[in-house]
Amino acid sequence: MTNIETIIQRHAGDPTRLLDMLRDVQAARGCVDRVSRAALAKALRMSEADVEGIVSFYHFFSRTPAGRYAVYLNTNVIAWMNGRAAVARAFEREAGVRFGRTAPDGLIGLFQTSCIGMNDQEPSAVINGVVFTRLTEAKVKDIVAGMRAGRPAAELVGELGDGANQHALVRAMVANNIRAAGPVVFGPHEPGRGLRKAVGLTPEAVIAEVKASNLLGRGGAGFPTGLKWDFCRREKGDRHYVVCNADEGEPGTFKDRVILTERPGLLFEGMAVAGYAVGAAEGILYLRAEYAYLKPYLESVLDGLRREGLLGKGAAGKAGFDFDIVIKLGAGAYICGEESALIESAEGKRGEPRDRPPFPVQVGYLNEPTIVNNVETLCCAARIMAEGAAWFKSMGTAKSAGTKLLSVSGDCERPGVYEVAFGLTVRQLLDMAGAPGAAAVQVGGPSGSCIGPDGFKRAICFGDLPTGGSIMIFGPERDLLEVVRGFMEFFVEESCGWCVPCRAGNVLLLRKLEKVLDGKGNARDLEELVAWGAVVKTTSRCGLGQTSANPILTTLANFRGLYEARLRSGADADAVLDFDLAAAMEASCRAAGRPIPSPEAHHG
Repeated sequence: MTNIETIIQRHAGDPTRLLDMLRDVQAARGCVDRVSRAALAKALRMSEADVEGIVSFYHFFSRTPAGRYAVYLNTNVIAWMNGRAAVARAFEREAGVRFGRTAPDGLIGLFQTSCIGMNDQEPSAVINGVVFTRLTEAKVKDIVAGMRAGRPAAELVGELGDGANQHALVRAMVANNIRAAGPVVFGPHEPGRGLRKAVGLTPEAVIAEVKASNLLGRGGAGFPTGLKWDFCRREKGDRHYVVCNADEGEPGTFKDRVILTERPGLLFEGMAVAGYAVGAAEGILYLRAEYAYLKPYLESVLDGLRREGLLGKGAAGKAGFDFDIVIKLGAGAYICGEESALIESAEGKRGEPRDRPPFPVQVGYLNEPTIVNNVETLCCAARIMAEGAAWFKSMGTAKSAGTKLLSVSGDCERPGVYEVAFGLTVRQLLDMAGAPGAAAVQVGGPSGSCIGPDGFKRAICFGDLPTGGSIMIFGPERDLLEVVRGFMEFFVEESCGWCVPCRAGNVLLLRKLEKVLDGKGNARDLEELVAWGAVVKTTSRCGLGQTSANPILTTLANFRGLYEARLRSGADADAVLDFDLAAAMEASCRAAGRPIPSPEAHHG
């Protein structure tokens, strides 16, 4: 029996597990080669083109050998601020290969990747699924030496992190960095209490309690959780599903990683409460590929809950409530944080957003009614059932009840996770994190808002500054417009390409921004950035394109002077310089092997 056949049998030939099969092939062969793609297509009764399309969609699948050790070094802005460039050079020097390539001997491949959820401990990398944090040139030298000695990546990990990062099934050098432990997610909780109270009520009463708590989705959109559950419960279907969105891909966000490490039982309890409320028998934890190192540990937690009777047949002692949870892994795609794209990915497909309506609560996983909730949201639901809606509403603001977990990184003394009551001002958070001299704060990741000191009095809540959790701090020495460039490069890279406004519009915005940064822009270019950004926001199909122009638009609104300082002045200030004839001719001549004409020839 071939390896491919073994892999297919391991996953029962289930097409919804195709991503798991592809991950196994990648691990076994170092790539998903054409023979493997053809074998999978035949076994699953798919076209080879469909399998090819799926492989090409996800970042962590490769069609050519990625090396016995595949190094994915984080490219996010906080990594650059903490010395990523030197670390990248060290990898190239020690491995003897450039980024984007695999060494001729097939030992090491070097690749770039977007935020991996380690902003509080950059620079970081994933090597064969193992996370390495706070990288330095010296650490890189030791890591590559270990690779050349043939040691498994897991054995190259240095000092372990705190808490469950030291668990035998985790053994990660990741630090939790819990700076402020609030009363909801990190407060004392008796395991199973919320679920047992829930099953003692009717599903309708559970939903009513969640509605009364005013729990809004913690992923950033802030949709009322109880209302979503109510919609799903009322929909007719053969089965209902609960999906937990643990695809924490927004750059700068890492609070779900800490919950998954230190409060997985609370999360799974919240999923079970949701399952009881909407009439579901199955829950799915969609875990981002970068957090795959936590999967064995999370599986062990699930096994423990089954032994305790909190999952499985008659969960929490409720006859007829047979609820269990499976874990599905992503494969590297920011767009899968969008709920319908996540569902497509969980079904083993390309993670492309669906047209809406219908919404997932109507037609979701396997075309059945489905709720998709964030990790933090489900933890809050379990605590609400344990302590009551009034307890939850006693914290926060009138419109934003409870607490919020914030992922704080950048130019501050104390990066990490802060659980705070909604209504905290940005200035108060900066004081907590040790960033008194901050010049700018990015609230909500690249898709959020960039504010300056004039906005630090604003409150973190749904009525003022909403955020899924990402807070990036920039000191006065940072070039904020270079940060914007990095954010736009991220959106260009992560667009799924389905719709023209996002696929092409973000490229045009990036090029226009680069024109300004290169000192070739004028006032008209700033006007066009605003106009084009509005077009991308209003005509894109999903949330990625609808927010991708925000880095430019919010910095233009709050830091316009930085842009104006880069504009041309003098006699040619209004000249249109979108096309550089001399540069184009030089590039053409180099490509054709012809002599490069002198500058005078351009005017002859």
